[in-house]
Amino acid sequence: MAETIRVEVAYADPRRQFLRAVDVAAGSSVGDAVDASGILAELPGFVPAGYGIFGRVVALGAPLRDGDRVELYRPLTIDPKQARRKRAAD
Repeated sequence: MAETIRVEVAYADPRRQFLRAVDVAAGSSVGDAVDASGILAELPGFVPAGYGIFGRVVALGAPLRDGDRVELYRPLTIDPKQARRKRAAD
């Protein structure tokens, strides 16, 4: 029997959040865990702006370890510098 590891896949936006625990084969990648979670199937048209493991940006092919949390990142809706300027002006 092949060894498996358990990881979580997370996504959140202002209206909803997903956190799915999935079992994948040892040596699996971030992409494998995202596919196994089925989250992208529930978000038609969503294309992640990036991926991370515990807040650290990683490539889709990055290897996983048992207990990792894979995060799907949304594109920025406003430039952070512009948002700070707007808050300062208010």
